[in-house]
Amino acid sequence: MGYFYIFGTIFFTVYGQIVLKWRMNGIGGSLPEGLSDKIIFLFKILFDPWVFSGFFAAFVASFFWMAAMTKFDISYAYPFMSSAFVLVFLLSVILFDESVTWQKVTGLLLIVAGIIVTSRSV
Repeated sequence: MGYFYIFGTIFFTVYGQIVLKWRMNGIGGSLPEGLSDKIIFLFKILFDPWVFSGFFAAFVASFFWMAAMTKFDISYAYPFMSSAFVLVFLLSVILFDESVTWQKVTGLLLIVAGIIVTSRSV
């Protein structure tokens, strides 16, 4: 059951990041220059139902993480959170047509190697 809690943490974290990026792209993508325009922009974003679902997903992820902490040492469980980087990268390439560079791929391979090494050292 502990791995389910880690998976839930990762799933809701990734969902929140992808939804926030999707909505930022849909709303305009960049923060306006003027202070009043920034405030209006931020309130507009804040009350977007999808953005709210992204915030809620982060809240739910924290509950899954608390449950995972009852099953594993943090030094064992936390490296699995790095898989969120991999999933966000893959989804950003697929959904947002973001670039794939050798530096990004190398970094992700190092992250995966780190997950493997730390998960075996129990």
